[in-house]
Amino acid sequence: MNLSDNDLLYLSDCAISAAKQAGDLIARRSSESLTVQHKEGGNSLASQVLTEVDLISEAIIVKQLVATCEQYGIALLTEETTDDKARLESDYFWCVDPLDGTLSFIESVPGYAVSIALVSRSGVPLIGVVYDPLSKTFYSAVKGQGALRNGETWSFASNLSLEGKPLTLVCDRSLVERSDYSHIIQHFEGIAGKLGLSGVRTLHQGGAVMNACWVLENRPGYYFKLPKPEEGGGSLWDFAATACLFEEMGALCSDYYGQPLELNRPESTFMNHRGVLFATDRKLANEIKPINQ
Repeated sequence: MNLSDNDLLYLSDCAISAAKQAGDLIARRSSESLTVQHKEGGNSLASQVLTEVDLISEAIIVKQLVATCEQYGIALLTEETTDDKARLESDYFWCVDPLDGTLSFIESVPGYAVSIALVSRSGVPLIGVVYDPLSKTFYSAVKGQGALRNGETWSFASNLSLEGKPLTLVCDRSLVERSDYSHIIQHFEGIAGKLGLSGVRTLHQGGAVMNACWVLENRPGYYFKLPKPEEGGGSLWDFAATACLFEEMGALCSDYYGQPLELNRPESTFMNHRGVLFATDRKLANEIKPINQ
């Protein structure tokens, strides 16, 4: 089935409605005492923690999207449900993270969000919806139809001078814990100096979804994850929605080597094999390559 522009707009509205309902639940539960469970995941704590709010949020989203799955033959991939591989046989699949940044949510700090994407079988993100329940900010994008922030057209100001602004480095806690973190920061300080920027500021408390959104909110900036042999490094649902946002904003989203993200990997949902790179423009992306792995 080929989805028309009107189909995509309708499906985007469905995803926005589902994200809003799930986000409202998350906001209501954010001040409550939570029982934290642990699940199989990557090799970081952030990928292993789970609360009942994750599960309830997922149930809300699935309930809202199931009719679209039946109407359009869309498969469903969600973080808290075993991958049934239907995404490999369907023309499209929903890619859902019901509560990205669970660790931030548990700690009651900014950095958690609902993320819903529609992805083609070939791995192209067609719809991206992100809702930050803490700030009540909606981000959405439809392929070829631009990006929205809280329902208003969102784009980079073309006449905005970046000279003298800080370079924003948004990173995961795992990067901060690396033994060579200080050398990485020095590398970025070198990039900032070369481009006439006023130094480097870092943000490192959020999940992958809000980390990418914070890059768009704090231009010029980066968010990246280095390739690694261990399973982890984020999953398809961590990057699908924001990949669509970045493309519609004219920013760059790729793997660490500059190739398109594999957003429908048959082998695994993990993205550790090639890493990820989000940057507000290609010039910045080209500067990151010399970092040692």
